[in-house]
Amino acid sequence: MNGAGAFQDWREQMMHVRRLSPKTVEAYTHDVGGFLGFLAQHRGEAVDLSALKDVSAGDVRGWLATRRADGLGPRGVARAVSALRTFFMFLQKQGLAENIAVRRVRPPKLPMSVPKPVSIDGAQMLLDEAEILGNEPWIAARNVAVLTLLYGAGLRISEALGLNRSALPLPEAMVITGKGNKQRVVPVLPEAREAIEAYVKVCPFGASRDDPVFYGARGKRLHPRIVQGLMQHLRRLLGLPESATPHALRHAFATHLLAAGGDLRAIQELLGHASLSTTQRYTAVDETHLLKVYESAHPRARR
Repeated sequence: MNGAGAFQDWREQMMHVRRLSPKTVEAYTHDVGGFLGFLAQHRGEAVDLSALKDVSAGDVRGWLATRRADGLGPRGVARAVSALRTFFMFLQKQGLAENIAVRRVRPPKLPMSVPKPVSIDGAQMLLDEAEILGNEPWIAARNVAVLTLLYGAGLRISEALGLNRSALPLPEAMVITGKGNKQRVVPVLPEAREAIEAYVKVCPFGASRDDPVFYGARGKRLHPRIVQGLMQHLRRLLGLPESATPHALRHAFATHLLAAGGDLRAIQELLGHASLSTTQRYTAVDETHLLKVYESAHPRARR
């Protein structure tokens, strides 16, 4: 297989296996396609798998320098690095090409911004990097599964880490017992179910229904501090704000639903909040959006 074939397979995997958003697929494809074009021009020949194995950190930095010269900002550069690292991780997993040098390239430090929810692009970058990190494949798979569940179902970290094997395989909607023993029904996205299934297949621990789903490296139930440490490492690596914590993924779950037109009452139920005012504060709903919700929903506002 040549480099173009591997690139196309990676694109198909993002679209049909990982089912990333069209916007993310387009951005990542543009970034990696641009790098492959740069590499071909730089070397004066078509890029094959052998060439991809030999890519150096200097090659990547040279390409990034041209992107900066074209006006790409720090966040765009960070996304480009994430896309490239994801592509090379795909090559490694497929047994096509292994390249440690590319994985060692770090994105630029981004200026600190006002604390805010993790953006959609930021959440995707977190999941991509979590897939790359991990001393062992099962730990990398666990990291992806945990973060995908927090973001894809809006769970509290204690709710996710409290799951036992008796909950598997995860259904399309599961009953979660939250604060005050209050129960709620939470839809589980296919991506979250698939991530957990992939993790369980390679996890060396757990057999009975009473065993935890998520394990730490020493074979005990995964502790929240490990996930918090993972997020701390990821946000520093990606230049995300200090507010990018495990709980921020639950926050992102709500705000992204709201931005897509989700109903506040429905989001309140999904989060397990006792009052709507809590949901409004938690999702940082701005006055403009609230006014739009009011104008589109309230019968007197539409007169």
